[in-house]
Amino acid sequence: MDINKKVLLLAILKKEDDETLIDVVKKMDNTKVFSLKEGKKYLKELKKENLVSDDSLTMIGIAKAKEAELEFKI
Repeated sequence: MDINKKVLLLAILKKEDDETLIDVVKKMDNTKVFSLKEGKKYLKELKKENLVSDDSLTMIGIAKAKEAELEFKI
């Protein structure tokens, strides 16, 4: 999996309750992690992979986000 998608998954896992997925993507754009256009593409891919549903992570998405968190802690 692309590192940017892992970062986005982790950001979604850590998002505030009142934040939407687009808010998370915009936050990534503001911090220059990736552009808004790229972020929307990654979000669409995560939805297609059934890692994100509606406005939250699926159970598989949560597991993948936690794997990414462990990977980044090393």
